Amino acid sequence: MTTHAASALSHLRVLDLSRVLAGPWATQLLGDLGAEIIKIERPGSGDDTRAWGPPWVKDEAGEPTDVAAYYLCTNRNKRSVTIDFTQPEGQALVRELAMKCDVLVENFKVGGLAQYGLDYATLSALNPRLIYCSITGFGQDGPYAERAGYDFLIQGMGGLMSLTGQPDGPPTKVGVALTDVLTGLYASNAILAALAWRERSGRGQHIDLALLDVQVACLANQAMNYLASGRAPQRMGNAHPNIVPYDALPTADGHMILAIGNDGQFARFCKEAGTEWAQDERFATNAARVKHRDTLIPAMHAVTRTRSTADWIAALESAAVPCGPINDIGQVFDDPQVQHRGMKIALPHRAAGEVPLVANPIQLSETPVAYHNAPPGLGADTRAVLAEMLGKQPAELDQLAAKGAI
Repeated sequence: MTTHAASALSHLRVLDLSRVLAGPWATQLLGDLGAEIIKIERPGSGDDTRAWGPPWVKDEAGEPTDVAAYYLCTNRNKRSVTIDFTQPEGQALVRELAMKCDVLVENFKVGGLAQYGLDYATLSALNPRLIYCSITGFGQDGPYAERAGYDFLIQGMGGLMSLTGQPDGPPTKVGVALTDVLTGLYASNAILAALAWRERSGRGQHIDLALLDVQVACLANQAMNYLASGRAPQRMGNAHPNIVPYDALPTADGHMILAIGNDGQFARFCKEAGTEWAQDERFATNAARVKHRDTLIPAMHAVTRTRSTADWIAALESAAVPCGPINDIGQVFDDPQVQHRGMKIALPHRAAGEVPLVANPIQLSETPVAYHNAPPGLGADTRAVLAEMLGKQPAELDQLAAKGAI
């Protein structure tokens, strides 16, 4: 096993049969924390996202490579092993690998791996300590279990799009595949919980994780607003259903975010803005401001348009009023706080020389996140992993390659 002694999960090995985003997001996180990640990919094509370009990463001469930016976002700290498990020889290899792993992550359709003998029942019989995490659109049971699930579809079905966008505009998805990302985070949490249980019981278990379940769970306060009132929340643009003012307000040269969370902050905003709103009973408390938002917000717009975004932010920050700009992604990576926190990293890469990546945000004092390798080339580690873990000799590997099993 490749180990990283200073890492929290360096004692673990994960077999990653997942593709695209939710599963790979979970396994990349485990890899950042030190686990050895063996990524199983289809010979010839690999993970779907390898072809999801442009944009393609550029090489040292500035020419596009065959490496899709999408693939890079979620596959660092992994070893790529190409196995065709539609073939009996490939199935046997995956079963052998699973016997030497702590965790398996997959996102095939319900029952899709059973035909290859790679389902939980089969593999747990071979390795009772195996934690087997299945990620699907709708879960292992229920009326939708057989359906394929995609982030965009789940954002719609799970209510997120009904809350996103302007009141008079169409339902809108979030600008990143947020349900997939959140599912990956839930998956890594579930895996760590299962590992903690295994320490006490000695037994692995099956994790059944559905994108739809995750999206419903992440409706958070909006779900509770519905359950408490019986009224389905509607699109409010950038406004907040429970807090006012908590919105994007126009300025003389654009917009700014104003995120006032209590009455003291509102009073300080009013002092800086030169208004008496904090003394007006319609606006003095948050509950009153929510009730009278249709009066307050237009009046605030008239005031905030009188200064530039930078002027407002400088004044309000000095008054301890939460506010900020609306940055594009280029401005995000130019932001001094983002730079100080090291949220952009670079790693050596076979095709590009070096690739930029987004850092893991977890800051651990004793077992820090570590970056051991950039997302690997397709099948770059096949022979090394099969030799190290399974003791396969060169002649046997040559035979497997000749059959197309690897």
